[in-house]
Amino acid sequence: MQLLRKLLFPFSLVYALVVYIRNFLYDIGVFKSERYDTPTVCIGNLSVGGTGKTPMTELVIDILRDTSKLAVLSRGYKRKSKGFVLAQADSTVEEIGDEPFQIFSKFPEVTVAVDADRRNGIRELEKKIHPAMILLDDAYQHRKVLPHFSILLTAYGDLYTDDWYLPTGNLRDSKYAANRANLIVVTKCPSDITGQEQERIVNKIGPKKNQQVLFAHLAYDQDLKHGATTVGLNTFKDKKVSLVTGIANPAPLVAYLKNKGLEFDHLSFGDHHFFSENEIDRLKTKEVIITTEKDYVRLSDKLDNLYYLPVKHVLLNNGYKVLKEQLFQLMNGIS
Repeated sequence: MQLLRKLLFPFSLVYALVVYIRNFLYDIGVFKSERYDTPTVCIGNLSVGGTGKTPMTELVIDILRDTSKLAVLSRGYKRKSKGFVLAQADSTVEEIGDEPFQIFSKFPEVTVAVDADRRNGIRELEKKIHPAMILLDDAYQHRKVLPHFSILLTAYGDLYTDDWYLPTGNLRDSKYAANRANLIVVTKCPSDITGQEQERIVNKIGPKKNQQVLFAHLAYDQDLKHGATTVGLNTFKDKKVSLVTGIANPAPLVAYLKNKGLEFDHLSFGDHHFFSENEIDRLKTKEVIITTEKDYVRLSDKLDNLYYLPVKHVLLNNGYKVLKEQLFQLMNGIS
């Protein structure tokens, strides 16, 4: 695979040129970006998956959920519906997509909607819901909308500064697009990352004067969940365990479970994978399955032997305070 990606290098140059021209035309106003009355927060990245956008969206929701009427607008990747769809009590994963369904399930008080046309989605939310703030999930490349605030995520050990364009690398946008971010969050850091290492990364990123760089690590729960049931990892140490993942980068979860002394076989699928009947039948033969929360929402109504391990971002240093202050400033109309 790596050899093939290197052989496709000429195509990555064409892709890079197309991205550059598109961004340039937006920057000089040939292509128009629209800003809306409702404060909008864009959460995204420059690469293809694997930076933890959904946990970051959930962290922002957790900060603001008690103080404002929130809405989340997502594309609803790989959903089987079209156009604008507002999540309802009877909505399905197939209708709105796995990540929006996960967010709606965890935060039922938050409005969740999907629309590939972000401008139409915002207009519909403003007309029907009148939210105090709209979180734009995975919308960094959607320049038809000019957000009031942008949070750019990049993964530790896979910084966008060290990456290259598709298909040779994983970049789907220009590295210079990082200049549009208000906050740059380096995710998936070691929990004991040193100040010296943080300084090295900040120097590599080279933030602008108006930008701040924050650091976060993934914190997995000690217990697994199955609906309302909670069980400890040690419960399954003497059982045949299978790890099933359909996410961009399962490496941190694999490392965490191994560090906990759990033995398992790993069945890895592509990001947002919808499982076929044959795959479901195969999984039903497994004694115990551990999966991610995103995969759980796609599989929970099909399997009884399924458990997921919750995960969240923990911001290091004073990162949580910085993020909270920035969000409340935006909410109060202070730029």
